[in-house]
Amino acid sequence: MQSHLLLIRTVLADAGIRCCTSTNRDLKTVTARVEHEGLSFLTIALPDFCRDLQKGLARGKVDSTDFAGYAKTGYLPKFLSGFTSQVFNPNNGLLLQEPNVDAIQSVRQVTLLFGKIELPCTQARVDAAMSKYLECEQSVRQSDQKLSLADKQEFVSMATRVWGGVLDKVNRDIDEGRIVPKHGPGSTADGLIGNDKYNQRLWTRRLEEVPFYAGEFLFPSWSHYDYDSPPVTWLDPEDEIPVKVISVPKTLKTPRVIAVEPTCMQYVQQGLAESLVGAIERDDLLSKLVGFREQARNQYLAQFGSCDGSLATLDLSEASDRVSNQLVRLMTTHYPLVTAGFDASRSRKADVPGHGVIRLAKFASMGSALCFPVEAMVFLTIILIGIERESSKPFTYKRLQSLIGEVCVYGDDIVVPVMYVHSVIKTLTTFGLAVNLDKSFWTGKFRESCGKEYYDGDDVTVVKVRRVFPTSRKHVPEIISTVSLRNQMYSYGYWKTAAFLDELIERLIPFPRVLPESPALGRHSFLGYDCEKECRFLQKPLVWAYRESSRPPLSHLEGSGALLKFFLKRSVEPSADRNHLERAGRPKAVSIKPGWVSPV
Repeated sequence: MQSHLLLIRTVLADAGIRCCTSTNRDLKTVTARVEHEGLSFLTIALPDFCRDLQKGLARGKVDSTDFAGYAKTGYLPKFLSGFTSQVFNPNNGLLLQEPNVDAIQSVRQVTLLFGKIELPCTQARVDAAMSKYLECEQSVRQSDQKLSLADKQEFVSMATRVWGGVLDKVNRDIDEGRIVPKHGPGSTADGLIGNDKYNQRLWTRRLEEVPFYAGEFLFPSWSHYDYDSPPVTWLDPEDEIPVKVISVPKTLKTPRVIAVEPTCMQYVQQGLAESLVGAIERDDLLSKLVGFREQARNQYLAQFGSCDGSLATLDLSEASDRVSNQLVRLMTTHYPLVTAGFDASRSRKADVPGHGVIRLAKFASMGSALCFPVEAMVFLTIILIGIERESSKPFTYKRLQSLIGEVCVYGDDIVVPVMYVHSVIKTLTTFGLAVNLDKSFWTGKFRESCGKEYYDGDDVTVVKVRRVFPTSRKHVPEIISTVSLRNQMYSYGYWKTAAFLDELIERLIPFPRVLPESPALGRHSFLGYDCEKECRFLQKPLVWAYRESSRPPLSHLEGSGALLKFFLKRSVEPSADRNHLERAGRPKAVSIKPGWVSPV
C-alpha cells in the first residue's frame, strides 16, 4: 500500500506541474481515504470520480449529483479542484469554452491509475459475478421470447443482404471439406494441454453429423481410425462436457467471467473461425466495417468524432453473454451447413460454480473461438437495422459503401453516426443487448474506443497499473509490468513518475537505456541508448540487461498424433520450433535472464 501511495503522489506532482496547480491537499485527501477505505478507494472510488467527469464532458456541465462522497465548493469537489476548475466553471458547473485538455488528461490519469490492477476480488464479489452470469442468461431467454415475428424477419433480411457472400463461402468450405481444425494453446474443460490435444479421442455425435468426421479430424487418415488405440469415445448430447465457467482478475470491483471450452469443441471452432474471419477480411466492403485484428480504425474514428461530433462511440455491457443463439441461427438461416456447423461446435451447457450445470441460451461466452467474429456480425446487422429504420431507406450495396468511415465494429466497441445513435441504441436493446451508457458518448467532445480516449481531437488516454510492484527479483510478471508502466509514463511526459519507477526497478535489476525495439528490459529515453561494449562478431552495441524467457511445458508427442500435427500445419515451411514435439502449450511461468543484449 505504501508503494501505491508513493506512486500516486508522484503522479499528482507531475500532473500539478503540467497544469500549474498545487496538489498538496489532494494528496492529503488520498492518504486519509486510503487509510480509512483501503485499496478500494484507489481501485473503485477514484474511477467513479472519473466517470462523473466524463459524464460532465458529455453533458457540457456537472450538477449536484456528480462527485458524490466528496466535499464541494460550488458545483465542483474540493478534491482535484485545481484541475477541474480548469475544465468547468465552479460557480455554475458549465463546461468552459476552452477547457484545459491537460487538466482533463491529468484528472483521468490520477483517478484511473489503479482502476485495472489485477488483484483477486473477494469471494463475495466472485459469487456476485456468477449470479450475474445466470441473470444475464435469464435475460437472454426473456429477450428471445419478446422478439416479434417482424423483428426476426427484419433481422434475417438484413443479415442475408450483408453477410450472404461470406456465409455462402463458409457453407461451401464445410460442404467441400475445407474446414481445417486447430488446437489453441490454452486450457480446456476436459483438462488436455499441450501436445496431449493431438491424441484426444472424445468426439460428439453432433459434430459427426455435420459432417465433421472423427476419422478426418482426430486422425492423420482413415486407416489410423481403424487401428489406433484407444478408440474414439462417442458422446451423445446429454453426455457432452459442459463449458467450465471461471473468473479471472479484471478489477477489484468485479472479476472477468469466461468459459473454458472442451477440447473437441474448441478444435472445430478454431477451424470455422478461420474460414469465417478469412472470408470477411477478403471482402473489400465488410473488412472496413468490422475488425478482428487491428483496432486503429476504431481509434481513428473516435478521434475524428471527438473533433466534429459527427460520430458516436458505443460500448456494450456483457456483450458476449447477451448474443442469443436464436439470433445466430436466424442470421445463418439460409445456409444450413453453417447453421449446423455453428450449432454442433457450440457448447449447450455450462458448469457455473455454486449453481451447477445449466443449459445455455446465449451463443457462446468469451472462451469460444467463434464468439468474437460471430458477435461482431450480429452487432453490425443490428446497427444497420437501426440505421435503416431511422432513414426509412432500404440498404443497397452502394449505401453500405457510404458507411465506410462512419460505422465500425470491433468486439463490443462500436462507432456509428450521431444522427442514428438513438435508433441504433433502441434497436440494440430490442434485440436483447445492453448499451453501457457510462462508457458511450455522442454529445460533447469526449470519445473513447478500443483503449484510446480523445477530447476535441487531443489524446487524453491514460496509463494504468496492471500489477502490484515487485519487491524481489523472483516477482517476474510484476517486474515486466513495472518496466512497461515506467516506459509508458515516460512517453506521456510524467518525468517524476518515471524517475520514481527507475529507482524502484534499479533496486532489482540492471536498467540501461534501450530503444523500444530492443528485447531487453530497459528504460526508453528520448536521449538514445546505452552501449557498454560491442559485439565482436556483429559489430553492434550491447548492454548488460535482463530479458524475458519462457519455455512451453514438457509435452511429448509421437506416432499418429505427431503425424496429425504435421498435417494440421498452416504452412509448408518446417516448424520454427524444433522441439515442438517435446514441448508445447502455454508456458506455466515466465522468467527473466541476464546477459549481453542489443539495446537497439
